[in-house]
This record gives sequence, C-alpha cells and structure tokens, in this order.
Amino acid sequence: MTITMAGSPLEHDLPRQRGVLVTGASRGVGAEVARLFASACGDRVAVHYRSSRAEAEAVVAGLEGDGHALVQGDLADPAQVERLVRDAAAALGRIDVLINNAALFAEDPATQGRRLDLSVEHSSYEEWVQGWRRTTDVNLLGTANVTYLVARHMLEVEPATGFPRGRIVTVGSRGAYRGEPQVPAYGASKAGVHAMTQSLAVALAPHGIGCVGIAPGFIATDMGAAVLDGPEGDAVRAQSPFGRVAMPREVAAAIMALAQPGAEWASGAILDFNGASYLH
Repeated sequence: MTITMAGSPLEHDLPRQRGVLVTGASRGVGAEVARLFASACGDRVAVHYRSSRAEAEAVVAGLEGDGHALVQGDLADPAQVERLVRDAAAALGRIDVLINNAALFAEDPATQGRRLDLSVEHSSYEEWVQGWRRTTDVNLLGTANVTYLVARHMLEVEPATGFPRGRIVTVGSRGAYRGEPQVPAYGASKAGVHAMTQSLAVALAPHGIGCVGIAPGFIATDMGAAVLDGPEGDAVRAQSPFGRVAMPREVAAAIMALAQPGAEWASGAILDFNGASYLH
C-alpha cells in the first residue's frame, strides 16, 4: 500500500503491523477508526472504552487480523489513564500510533451520555460547574494525560526498523472555532486540545513524533441521530453546501491518513473537516 499526494507516490510503502491505541473506540468514529487501521493497514489495535464493554468487545471481535486488545478506563481519572496506557502497551508491545478520540459533549447520567443543554440560559450554577468540570476532566485533561503517557512510551521504547517513532492524532471539533452555545465547555475543551496538539508538535518533532489534529463538523453517529432525525435535522445538514453531514467512515479515513508515516509534514496542523460548513 502506497500513500499518494498530489498524484505522486511517496518514496516508501507503509510499514505493517503497527500498534495503535484508539480512545473512545466502542462506537461511532472511534470504532470506524479501529476497523480501518486493522483492515486497511494491517495494524494491531487497542480498543479503549469507558463503560460500554459489550460494544467494545464487539468492535474487537470484528477487527480483521489478530493481536488486537481491549482496554478500559475513565479518562477523568489519572490513575485509570495510567493503567489503560500500560495495558495497551503491554498488549501491543509498542504503541506506534495514538488516536485521541474519546470525548463527551455533555453528560447526564440519567440519559447515558446523550446531549444535555448546559447553556447559561438553561443550566443552574451547580449544573454549570459540574458540566465544566466533567467536560474538562475528560476532553482536555484526560486527553493530555493519555498523550503524555503515550509520548513518553514512544520516547522510551524503540520502534521497529522502518517505523517512525510515533504519530499522535487528536480529534478536536469545529466547535472550537464556531462555538457551542448549548455546551460552551465542549467548545473550550476542544480549543484546548487543538492548542495542546500544536504545542506538542513543536516539542516532539525533534524526536520524530508527529502531532496533528482534526476538527470535524457534525457527524452522523448514533449520538447525533436524535438531532438529525428531529426538527433540527434539515438545518444541520444545510450548514454544509453539500447538504449533508459527515459519515463516520470518511472521518476515520482522514484520521488514518494523518497518522501515516508519510504525513509527517502535516505535524502541527489542525485539519478542518466540516464539508465547508464553517470557514475561518
């Protein structure tokens, strides 16, 4: 398999059988990312989940190839983050690629993580404080902690011959730029991971580790179905001149491309991936 760019093949083929950790991979984009790395690249994948064990097990069972693993942990808990990264490294032998995908939009335990209005107008102060704390703990601090531990692992454990030292792709959001009026904590947390990605791109480049971000717009996941199937659906689709929202598979394909050995020169970039629904 050869990467091509602007119609010209790069000088090397993709190495096979990398170790890839995908956080938040029990469903949606994360599950598609896991499937694509396994099927298109022949990589070994550690599928991370927080609470949806059955769904995560089904993802692992459906992956092509062997050597895949299941790892669990709540990103809001630094001790659990340390355990899940340790488990992933032990299962894979080495983590060559980290995909920071796990995040929450707004979480209400009574609705199993579905979207919740945490706007200034409609939330109490207690809800506001709790929402900001939980969102920041998972989306920003949890992602930062996973990234730190995996980057240290990449620095300390030598890659196989022909493999880059590491690739880190972090999923941000269009909301970091466009704003999230119902859940401003989400937009702020995603702006934070974009800034983290760019800072680490500079810090880790001398070691051969590439860091890049992707900022998707609305995606047709099961979590977004209530919006897309409801009265707001047409307006959401109309945000893009293509008249639709992204499919998880195409977001996963972009993430996979950004993680490839030949994509090193994208390090430090945040790729807008929103179907021209927001330009800045």
